[in-house]
Amino acid sequence: MSEDRQPEDTSAERATPPARPRGESSAHRESAVPAEPAVDGDGSRAPRRLRTLLLVAALLYGLDLLTKTLAVAKLTPGDPVSIIGDFARLTLVRNPGAAFSMATGMTWLLTLVAAAVVIGVIRIGSTLRSLWWAVGLGMVLGGALGNLTDRLFRAPGPLQGHVVDFVAIGWWPVFNVADSAIVCGAILLVALTVFGFEPDGTRSGRRAAPPRARADAEAPDEPPNTKGGGTEPTGQENAA
Repeated sequence: MSEDRQPEDTSAERATPPARPRGESSAHRESAVPAEPAVDGDGSRAPRRLRTLLLVAALLYGLDLLTKTLAVAKLTPGDPVSIIGDFARLTLVRNPGAAFSMATGMTWLLTLVAAAVVIGVIRIGSTLRSLWWAVGLGMVLGGALGNLTDRLFRAPGPLQGHVVDFVAIGWWPVFNVADSAIVCGAILLVALTVFGFEPDGTRSGRRAAPPRARADAEAPDEPPNTKGGGTEPTGQENAA
């Protein structure tokens, strides 16, 4: 009897992919994917919103300057103009304090705070990807710039300038467009925070998975290789 043996077919072994390390799963591969910014529904990155923020701020800043200029030119201090009886009226007031005539003895400090707010909002805005956060911060920025301009350029002098207020509603202190923009913007930002909307365009608890991570999570695990005649022979079969 000839003892020559047929050469073993190793094509199946060559075609077999490297075995996955024991204990590795799709979840492990997903956690290894670096975090990425928020994505839109089609998988693309959400655009940055600095331009939107600056546009909102510029519109409100211009409106504030225009209305203050008209108030100074048309209104006389101590001579209010009635709009809706005594409930709504226009009255010119020079305010050395903060919004709604608060902190009237700290004009210089309020000027520095307003300048810090402007710088901080612009820095945050460079990373924004949420439209509503951009709108809210734009309102705050526009209002802060409006009142800061008064404090820098109106009498009695730089850092001590008095803000022009001219709108009186009911018992509420006299205010202007800048005050309204700051308060409404702050309310919007608080609401966004409460409901979990993040500045990067995501929502707390509903963060979109990065495209690569989603692809790995949705891909089914590779089936065991059966090419070449089924499973590999056991030791007992080789012995037989």
